[in-house]
Amino acid sequence: MTFTQECLIPVARERLWDFLMDVPAVSRCVPGVGSVEAVGDNAYRGGLAVKVGPIRLSLQGTITVEEQDRAAWRARMRAEANDRRLGGGIRAKMQLTLLPAEVGTRVRIDTDLAVLGKIGEFGQPVIRSKADTLLAEFARNLGAALAQSSPPSTRGWRTTVRRGGLQSACRSCAPTTPSASHPPLLRQEGSV
Repeated sequence: MTFTQECLIPVARERLWDFLMDVPAVSRCVPGVGSVEAVGDNAYRGGLAVKVGPIRLSLQGTITVEEQDRAAWRARMRAEANDRRLGGGIRAKMQLTLLPAEVGTRVRIDTDLAVLGKIGEFGQPVIRSKADTLLAEFARNLGAALAQSSPPSTRGWRTTVRRGGLQSACRSCAPTTPSASHPPLLRQEGSV
């Protein structure tokens, strides 16, 4: 399954790039990620605990940064993880692109995901919904981590989820309409 997700982070591209390329630091912004350690050049090992539907997954695996092209603001990564208890896993190829935005930086993530074994029985709508939720939480956490040392004008932005042209606020946010001061932060497209 392939899908594209976007979020807007109210930070300059240079600063966001530097933070995103520090895998152990940025992993602390991903909900459910345990410790992450380097295991080689641009290769890292770690775990992700996540609940999908009624099932709790405990994925252990690696992520490898295969390309970092700062001039094009693009990075390519490969992730492989397994849940031994359930007998399933994931294989993902991702491309991260930082795009200019009116305010801040738009992060675009193109993912080609293979879900293996019993985990694949959840179905694509459930998996995509979980991916949306994780990205929205990641965007909030990333924005908060970077806002700690940002100018006051970028603090207090609300994360807003956009699905299929509909606008709804995330759990911890009040409903909002997109504007220059509160732009939509998550958009998802996908195909099978």
